[in-house]
Amino acid sequence: MQRPFERFPANPLRGTFPLLDRFASDHSILLTLGAVAGLLWANLAEESYLRLKAVGIATLPWAVAAGGNEPHGMDLQYLVNDVLMAFFFAFVGKQVWKAVLPGGSLRDPQRALMPIVCAVGGMAGPAGIYLALVALSGHWGDLHRGWAIPCATDIAFGYLIARLVFGKTHAGTTFLLLLAIADDALGLLVLAVFYPVLPVRFAWLLLSVAAVAGGLLLRRGNFRSFWWYLAGPGVVSWLGFAFAGLHPALALLPIIPTMPSEAPSEGTIRRDTLDEFEAWWELPVAGILGLFGLLNGGVAVGAAGVATWCVVIALLAGKPVGICLTGLAAMKFLRLRLPEGVAMRGLLVIGCAAGIGFTVALFVASVAFGPGQVQDAAKLGALASCTAVVTAFVAAKILRVQSSP
Repeated sequence: MQRPFERFPANPLRGTFPLLDRFASDHSILLTLGAVAGLLWANLAEESYLRLKAVGIATLPWAVAAGGNEPHGMDLQYLVNDVLMAFFFAFVGKQVWKAVLPGGSLRDPQRALMPIVCAVGGMAGPAGIYLALVALSGHWGDLHRGWAIPCATDIAFGYLIARLVFGKTHAGTTFLLLLAIADDALGLLVLAVFYPVLPVRFAWLLLSVAAVAGGLLLRRGNFRSFWWYLAGPGVVSWLGFAFAGLHPALALLPIIPTMPSEAPSEGTIRRDTLDEFEAWWELPVAGILGLFGLLNGGVAVGAAGVATWCVVIALLAGKPVGICLTGLAAMKFLRLRLPEGVAMRGLLVIGCAAGIGFTVALFVASVAFGPGQVQDAAKLGALASCTAVVTAFVAAKILRVQSSP
C-alpha cells in the first residue's frame, strides 16, 4: 500500500544540477559563498547592502499583540532569520531526534555520554574565556550578553574538517558529529532561555502546545507527508513562539518529534517521514543558509573591536581547552573512554575543529546584540573563527594524527 508521502513529487531541484547538489549538501558552499559575498558587498557598497537587508516584505501585527505600539514590518532579514531559518534548526533537531531513536547513534547512553560531556565542556570553556576577556577589557556592561556566541559549533564545517583530517569512516569523525549535534542542541536551549526576542509571555506557548497535540493527532491518523505537519502544526507553533517572545526560528523543533519515524531494520533501507522531510528540504535549506550568510555576514571590516577578539579567542582557545579538560575529567572520574582509534591527541584535533562557530554563532550574535557596531564586531569574530580550519590541520600535522580511508 502506497504511503501518503510517496504521492508527493520529489523536490524538482534534486538531480537537476548534480554538482551544485553535491557541494551544497556536503560542503555548505552556498553558506560560504553567501558570507563572503555579504562581507565584500558590505565593505565595497555599504549603502546598497543595507538597502537590500531592509527590503520590505509585509507588515505583521504581532508587535501590537505582544505589547508593541505599532505593527512590526517584515523585511528581508527578518524573513530569513526568523522564518526561513526555522528549517535549518529543524534539520538540527531532526538529527538529534533520529540519533536518540532505536537504531540511532545516540541510542546507547554509554556510547553517547562522552561526546555529550565533552560538548558541555566545549560550551563552558569558550563562555568562561569570553567572560574573562570581557571583564579584563573593561567592557562588561556592553559585551557580557555575548557569552553564548562562542559556545556554538558549526556542524557542517566541523564535520567536513573531521572528514578531511580523520577520514569519512574514522571514529574521530563520528565523535565530532555527535559532539556538534549535542553542542547545538544545548545551544538552541540557551538561545530560547537567555535570548527571547520579547519578554516571555508564557500563555502564548499554549499555541505551541496545541500545535504539538495537533501533530500527534496527525501521526495517530497515519498522515505520513511532512507537508501536513509543516502547514498545520508548524505554522501554529511559529505563531506561538512569535507571540510568546521566544525566537520563532526555533518553532519547528517541537514539531519534529511528532512526525512519523521508524527504527531502521537490519538489511533494509526504508525512509520515513523525517527522512522525506530532510531529502526534500536539503537543497532549499542550503539556499536559505546562503541567504543567511549574505544578510548576516556583511559586516564592515573596520567594525573589528573588543567583541571581535573576545569571540574569536574564546572559540579558537576555549573549544579545545574545554573539550580536552572535560574529556580527561570524564575518563578519570566517570570512567568513560574515548572511542577506539581516538586518543587524547585526536581529541585535541577534534576540539580545534569544533572551534568554528560560524552559522549558529552568527545567529546568536544577531539576537544577543542589537544592530550596530557591537553586533558587527561580534559577527566579525564569528566569521574569523573559520581560521580554526588552519589550527585543526596544523594540530593534526604536529600530533601526527593519521586518517583512514
